[in-house]
Amino acid sequence: MSIAQDPGYSQFYANPLHLNPAFAGTTELPRLVVNYRNQWPQKGNSFTTYSLSYDWMAGKSKSGIGIQAYHDREPNNVTSTSSAMLSYSYHVQLAIESFITLGLQGGVVHKQFDLNSLIFPSNIDQISGVVSGTAPLDISNDQKTYPDFAVGIVGQQRQIFWGASVHHLTQPNESVFEGDHKGKLPMKVTVYAGARTRKLHHGLLSREFTLSPNILYQQQGSFKQLNLGIYMIEKSFLFGGWLRNNLDVRPDALIFLLGFAREKFQFGYSFDYTMSKLSNYSYGSHEISLTFFIGQKSEKPIRDRLLIPMI
Repeated sequence: MSIAQDPGYSQFYANPLHLNPAFAGTTELPRLVVNYRNQWPQKGNSFTTYSLSYDWMAGKSKSGIGIQAYHDREPNNVTSTSSAMLSYSYHVQLAIESFITLGLQGGVVHKQFDLNSLIFPSNIDQISGVVSGTAPLDISNDQKTYPDFAVGIVGQQRQIFWGASVHHLTQPNESVFEGDHKGKLPMKVTVYAGARTRKLHHGLLSREFTLSPNILYQQQGSFKQLNLGIYMIEKSFLFGGWLRNNLDVRPDALIFLLGFAREKFQFGYSFDYTMSKLSNYSYGSHEISLTFFIGQKSEKPIRDRLLIPMI
């Protein structure tokens, strides 16, 4: 509890408001996104994270609004975290194919700590092995509620897109232990960029497909992570992968992605194959995303929309 870190997703762009509040309202239709991640499943004890978000463009004001709720549960329910966030963004079209968007996010986080799920050596009788007694910790409260804030920016120049965000601007103290002065949640910095390039299959059945190389860097406290990935989009199907490098323990994992998209619906599945020494424990990670676009498109297309990958 003294050193904390955010839950992470492998389908970075399939959870846009979690990645960057500036993504609010960056699609032509209102967008509803559902995310589920099961990390390191082992005998039913895993890190599980659920997320639900909805964002839309507010009329003709060039402002985007987004709301998001998530719940994160650590093994044995020792710690669970729930949050509700509101995002606001403002879109500026610099040229025909050049856009920039600024975003703000604020909300409330509630953290619950179950001390009864922990067993300490002092609670175990050395002869009989019977567990008894209370935890040798001075806890002020088994839960904590605090405000949280983030800012972000995203941009596009023709087929190149980029963005940056900073979460936990006030570095809230989320520790429930009395006298713990190291319980501040470090700011999380995210920087990323990518592109989409159209190619042609050659031969008798020549047709077009799209490649999208990406790079994403995240840092939170002493934790630093560099992700390198590429997507291939073939009609309604997407294939891709990322190499995730935790810069202190690299490489960390290979991420394999599969996706399917239609005009009003998008599905993504990813699997993290652990390459570090945690492979004997982690059993990989599974992640699913569902995206729904609601309503009907305007007869007059809205041009100031950012280009972002599917998942």
